[in-house]
Amino acid sequence: MKQIKVTCWLLLLSLCVPSLSRAEVKLPNVFTDHMVLQRNLENPVWGWDDPGTKVTVKIGDQSHSAEADQDGRWQVKLSPLPAGGPHKLTVAGSSDKTISDVLVGEVWVCSGQSNMAWQVSNANDADLERLTANYPEIRLITVPNRASQEDETNFDGEWKVCSPETVNDFSAVGYFFGRQIHQTLNVPVGLIDNAWGGSAAEAWVKRDVMNNDKRFAELVENWENTEANYDAEAVNKNFQDQLAKWKEAVKAAKAEGKPQPPQPRAPRNPLTGNHRPGNLYGGCLHPIIGYGIKGAIWYQGESNANRAYQYRDLFALMIQHWRAEWNQGDFPFYWVSLADFRREAEAPGESDWAELREAQTMTLALPNTGEAIIIDLGEADDIHPRNKQDVAMRLARLALKQ
Repeated sequence: MKQIKVTCWLLLLSLCVPSLSRAEVKLPNVFTDHMVLQRNLENPVWGWDDPGTKVTVKIGDQSHSAEADQDGRWQVKLSPLPAGGPHKLTVAGSSDKTISDVLVGEVWVCSGQSNMAWQVSNANDADLERLTANYPEIRLITVPNRASQEDETNFDGEWKVCSPETVNDFSAVGYFFGRQIHQTLNVPVGLIDNAWGGSAAEAWVKRDVMNNDKRFAELVENWENTEANYDAEAVNKNFQDQLAKWKEAVKAAKAEGKPQPPQPRAPRNPLTGNHRPGNLYGGCLHPIIGYGIKGAIWYQGESNANRAYQYRDLFALMIQHWRAEWNQGDFPFYWVSLADFRREAEAPGESDWAELREAQTMTLALPNTGEAIIIDLGEADDIHPRNKQDVAMRLARLALKQ
């Protein structure tokens, strides 16, 4: 009887082990159904499999193979393709995968802070814009906000066909920009929404790059002090004490018929936030670096305005850093100059926003860059102008001049 039990266990184990250890070829989520490849470019395609496994990627009449390295990573480069599609892209390694409805056209990264993250649903004429967003050759993908000092390799997301059902939560500037490119060039367009509201430019730069640049020694030192001394437990305890006192104050105010005091805000952990150098490079940008693109559009600067002079160096460094990491040459990089914001001053004086705009304009010294001026489109009482259509149109003019 004992021998029968042992035999049964061994049989069960033999059935389970292959299923647990079965190898599988994997791709990051920037490669999914409905994706867009950049036209006229050697598009990298990469993923993971067991070390030493031969992986073959096919599209149309092309076939390219590579061997997974000791870390399991493999990469091939597709030969340049003209605009068109749809195609099927197949990947064969330890297993097989097929990516369907692949188009070839223009691919743009849309990045920055809240004015780039600002959704179609909150832009001017949002209802009409959503209802008319039937563009099957425009494809959208959004990279979720994730902070990491490590170089992440993937993210939760997938490409979607632009429609009234998918456009609402997408970047308004990104969508309106892509729509104009599509209508003018009559080619498919892929848009990667990779923006985080309130983010600082240094968070979009690899930490090592910041650490090794003496121009930012003070900024890095301040962050090293924060990293060494920040006590999340103590901060949270202090907040809980404030919350308890606030609850008592609310009870007293109600009893006396007085207005209730404002609730204390929960503290934000700076170590997991969107200002820490390298956090958004590692968590948001790194997973898509290397994907074939035409260029990038950028709407950011508000969070760096209090250090506007530093932005002269920081912004240029960020662009050069992105280009070096992407390894696709000096791809087009266009940005939005800060809009008008705040009421007109009664007398001339210093303005950190004006200084930030000057720093942006100075960055035009870099090749293949452009600046969309929107000083006339701002709203004095709102840091988020709703008119994203004209902002996007001005960016599109820069792109279409190429």
